[in-house]
Amino acid sequence: MGIDAQRRCRDGHKDVFDALRRSGLVSGTPMLRRNPIRTVNLLTTLLLVSAVAGAAMPAQTPAPRPHKTMHPKRMERQQVEVLEHQWEQAMLADDVPTMDKLLSDDYLGVTTAGALVTKSQQLDRMRNRQIMVTKLQTTESRIKLIGHIAIVTSLAEVQAQADGKQVEGSFRYTRVYQRLQNGSWRITSFEATRVQPGYRLGQRPDGEPGSGG
Repeated sequence: MGIDAQRRCRDGHKDVFDALRRSGLVSGTPMLRRNPIRTVNLLTTLLLVSAVAGAAMPAQTPAPRPHKTMHPKRMERQQVEVLEHQWEQAMLADDVPTMDKLLSDDYLGVTTAGALVTKSQQLDRMRNRQIMVTKLQTTESRIKLIGHIAIVTSLAEVQAQADGKQVEGSFRYTRVYQRLQNGSWRITSFEATRVQPGYRLGQRPDGEPGSGG
């Protein structure tokens, strides 16, 4: 072996043992030492990339909450309340087409004078201006549901002209709705009763407790 070869061999062994002392390992295998500054820069780069990627992703839309199913009876009451409002507006505006849709074909009504009228007669009275309502305010409305029937009672303050006579005062209205096979409601019966002066709900005019019926 030449002098140069022997020198390179000694230098190689020296590098190995120097690496051993620096690594602190008992093995003679040299270990590379990590640069802390490079590690910090790498972590910073990864965090920035993750932040940019998260901002680029579209925001997830939260799943819609399931709608609560309305109770059938409550839904039917709301339907009848809407029809009650339509009836009041039709009476005030002499709206014959709307009244035609609201009344059933076998409708029977009892007027404040006690006259019995059919659907066609009621529509004719409106067309011929035999009845003209200028004020109709209802309160104390109650809806009773029995199968396909809805019974509505209410207290109404009325000002109107009926058959050439002035009609004014408080009246108890009773309307009966019938639900058809297609799910729509029609007014099948109506009756109006004048409330005597001084009468209050559940009390006789003389002030004695009544039956409330």
